[in-house]
Amino acid sequence: MTLEYLNATPVLRVSDYQRAKAFYMDVLGFKQINEAGDPVPGFGIFEAGSARVFLHSWDGAEAAYDGWRGYFYVPDMDGMIAHLQAKGLPFKGPEDTFYGMREIEVTDPDGNVLCFGRDVEP
Repeated sequence: MTLEYLNATPVLRVSDYQRAKAFYMDVLGFKQINEAGDPVPGFGIFEAGSARVFLHSWDGAEAAYDGWRGYFYVPDMDGMIAHLQAKGLPFKGPEDTFYGMREIEVTDPDGNVLCFGRDVEP
């Protein structure tokens, strides 16, 4: 089976979310398309043309960061799951999120958590 990826998005850890947001928007020309955090935003999705970046607030403590290191959009979630199962690789999910994505998480040999997702079909 050949896996297909539609695109990949880096998840960047930032020490000052508002400063990073301003840099990506004001200097690099990205537009904010989503933001989350309670009570203060600490996560955002930014887009410029077909490029996307996720910014995730992080205080610098490696043990405290358990977020994704990359987000991969896939057209066939069932195929991705079957592939991972055939390879014997454990994964978390699938989970349908409140933001309309079906996602699974995989951890690579170096401990990087990668998320694979697709739009939840109506």
